[in-house]
Amino acid sequence: MAASSPSSPAPSTPPAPATPFSTLIRTASHEQHTEAENSSFMSDLLGGRLGVSAYRRYTEQLWFVYRALEGASEALADNPVAGPFIRPELARTAELERDLTHLGGPAWRDGLEPLPATAAYADRVAACARDWPAGYVAHHYTRYLGDLSGGQIIRGTAEKTWGFARKGDGVRFYVFEDIANPAAFKREYRTLLDALPVDDLEKQRVVDECKRAFRLNSAVFRELGEQFPLSA
Repeated sequence: MAASSPSSPAPSTPPAPATPFSTLIRTASHEQHTEAENSSFMSDLLGGRLGVSAYRRYTEQLWFVYRALEGASEALADNPVAGPFIRPELARTAELERDLTHLGGPAWRDGLEPLPATAAYADRVAACARDWPAGYVAHHYTRYLGDLSGGQIIRGTAEKTWGFARKGDGVRFYVFEDIANPAAFKREYRTLLDALPVDDLEKQRVVDECKRAFRLNSAVFRELGEQFPLSA
């Protein structure tokens, strides 16, 4: 009787592909993102239930945050972690200033102070820009991808509610004239996130900073809601 041949080894199961970091950061911060989007102030603003003065005050707060975010661009341009994200076509500060001139006249800076929550937010962005490039990327991501996505809803509401010209003064912050294809740009941005040159522990810290960014944003919305409570 012939000896039996050895049984064939069971086929190995290929390892599951790792979750892309861009997916991980989006899903991990979903709860904080939703909380910010559903704040009473933003709900009232998007619902057309607040006056243009509330929109102006919100735009002023954005100016403080983007000044901190973009004030670091030149210093970080050659940084191996943050540098690939520094894209001139994203810059918003000049557009915010044009909108604020339209909303408040040439003297719109006179007496302008950030809300306490806005000052804390801008300070955190500046600290990350100075000391922690990967943390800066977390703030960069939450701001600019939000502007390219949900920010367009705010633009449409502002045009309809307060009569701004389509993509004109008052809403130029939301108009990315140098980005011809926002969907393709966002895909490219997510590819950069997936290639972020940091280890897994640092990536978790970036996720945590992303959550913190949304909480800081929510705090600004709460203070704006206190300034502009919806009339009964």
